[in-house]
Amino acid sequence: MKKNISHIDADTQGAPLKGIRGEMVTFHEDPFLVEDESKCYSHYSDGLVVIQGDKILAAGDYMEVAAFYPDLKDIDRYDNAVIIPGMVDTHVHYVQSPMIGSFGDTLLQWLNQYTFPTEARFRSEEFSRSVARLFMGQILKQGTTTANVFSTTFPTSVDALFEESERYNTCMITGKVLQDRNLPEPLRDISAEGSVAMAEELLEKWHGRGRQLYAVIPRFAPTSTPRQLELAGDLYQKNVGKGVYMHTHLDEADDEIEWALSLYPEAANYTDIYRRYGLLGPRSVFAHCCLVKEEEWQTLHDYDCSVAHCPSSNLFLGDGMFKIWEAKDHKRPLRVGVGTDVGAGTNFSLPRQLNEAYKVSMLKKHSMGALKCFYMATKGGAQTLHLEDRIGSLAPGYTADITVLDMHPTEFLKWRMQFNDFILDRMFILQTLSPDNLVRATYVAGKRVYDREREQQLLYAADL
Repeated sequence: MKKNISHIDADTQGAPLKGIRGEMVTFHEDPFLVEDESKCYSHYSDGLVVIQGDKILAAGDYMEVAAFYPDLKDIDRYDNAVIIPGMVDTHVHYVQSPMIGSFGDTLLQWLNQYTFPTEARFRSEEFSRSVARLFMGQILKQGTTTANVFSTTFPTSVDALFEESERYNTCMITGKVLQDRNLPEPLRDISAEGSVAMAEELLEKWHGRGRQLYAVIPRFAPTSTPRQLELAGDLYQKNVGKGVYMHTHLDEADDEIEWALSLYPEAANYTDIYRRYGLLGPRSVFAHCCLVKEEEWQTLHDYDCSVAHCPSSNLFLGDGMFKIWEAKDHKRPLRVGVGTDVGAGTNFSLPRQLNEAYKVSMLKKHSMGALKCFYMATKGGAQTLHLEDRIGSLAPGYTADITVLDMHPTEFLKWRMQFNDFILDRMFILQTLSPDNLVRATYVAGKRVYDREREQQLLYAADL
């Protein structure tokens, strides 16, 4: 007799069924807030995900799930691997890919010397498209299927990323960066009114087109005039009910905070600058948050804002440490995801970011094992972007964004894994040692757009 497991019946008139079989882990309740870890994840030593079209019909134990789908014949099987939900990068600058690894001194010096000159090149449509192509390939090779992305001033940078994302059918969030003061002329918006009007045109063009989503993006308070922040807040508030985002930086470094408050002396703190201009609310995502005061955490919680933990970037520029134990305080917990923050972040890999996040927490005697880490990179990331109803889990009705991590990507890791049996121990080893070839395959909306073993590793959705 079939067990009463959650599943959706196959549509007999629909697309052919597809299966993905192997060891599998998916996530449920937030392990930062729930003491009983058994409520936070499910592990199947022999699991099966059944897909029809772009949706998951069922996910669970192979024998139990397969019984519901006797017509399922097409199954991709992965041995010595673990199948997890597609990973979610909550903060990254695709336009900084050409200058990743550039020497850093302070945040502001690094921006002026490397970042701004690089971003000025995105006025070129050809250059924008070439970088978008490279960026999308890199994140898919690392198992990232959704990202919250900074473009730059020019509409060409926005169009290029969305166009490339459409080809893979990924869910990308981006928008024109609003910045009308305190940066070089080639990047500076000519006027507050004109820049926000341009952002609104891009919003109308791209938001909700397929899986693409738009964000209102003031770079950070010091590079926007009060008028630009006011208009950005108006645009965000007018569209937040339609699922539009607001994405910016907050409390990253001491000199940045001092500068911001000198430009907005009426504000009680850095967060209050954004509050005064209507930039706080659901789908407001704030990157870094290394130096946040208690009253700011409370404000962010009250407005249901999200934060992105960017450990590699913060360590690289020496900005400070994100205190996840403060962000997840049970009295006023926030939505927290992890961000690679390329180009201050030094790689495109979320598992490597988890390795750094663990170390940052340990410096203050707060341990963070694989359950919390991989939760943050999957379902936690989806919650950060208010997309937890469609991505971040392997469950019926969810979009089939799926990552397959190789347990034996190198000879050494194959040898190392023989000494651990518990799945979370093995996943912790993966994030800690995390080689560049960790990801075996990446599925986007049910299609295997990246396959490490395929002759042509990356393929657009239309070619599959």
